[in-house]
Amino acid sequence: MDVITTQKYVRLSPKKLRIVADVVRKLTPVDALEKLPFLRKNGSETFVKVIKNSLSSARQKGLSDTELIFKEVQIGEGPRLKRGRAASRGRWHPYKKRMSHIRVVLTTRKSEIRNPKSETEKVKGMEIIKTDEKENKEKMVDKKEDMGTVKKTTKNLKSKLQSVISKKGAKNKSI
Repeated sequence: MDVITTQKYVRLSPKKLRIVADVVRKLTPVDALEKLPFLRKNGSETFVKVIKNSLSSARQKGLSDTELIFKEVQIGEGPRLKRGRAASRGRWHPYKKRMSHIRVVLTTRKSEIRNPKSETEKVKGMEIIKTDEKENKEKMVDKKEDMGTVKKTTKNLKSKLQSVISKKGAKNKSI
């Protein structure tokens, strides 16, 4: 189950927030809450608020904090405020105060593990075949290659037989 949290119009530039996001992606949400206050970056306080918000919404859905991991952490650009600084001779030097949108998606660890629905599974012309039920060994067999080798061997045998027959016939005629 996924829990999606967004925080829009954060008054920090996306460039500064992406540095913190790279650190957060590698951690679990609980570990991130422990380590972010000690990270000396501007966006760490904002990320703490967003992660707390997403954890509380996950608890509302009945998920425990220890099972959650980050599926996605996105930093998007928001609108820019155009401001300026007065310069000499009545001029104006513009600069932009950038805003960001933060999107955090949490998911459970169990949903990351893929469970096959049936014993045979087709993947691009491949089929998994159970070879031994006691040992539960599986063998990958390529259907196309097997059919191709069978066809090639039968064609080769036919051509060899025809060439042998024609050679014997040619020898008998020359005698």
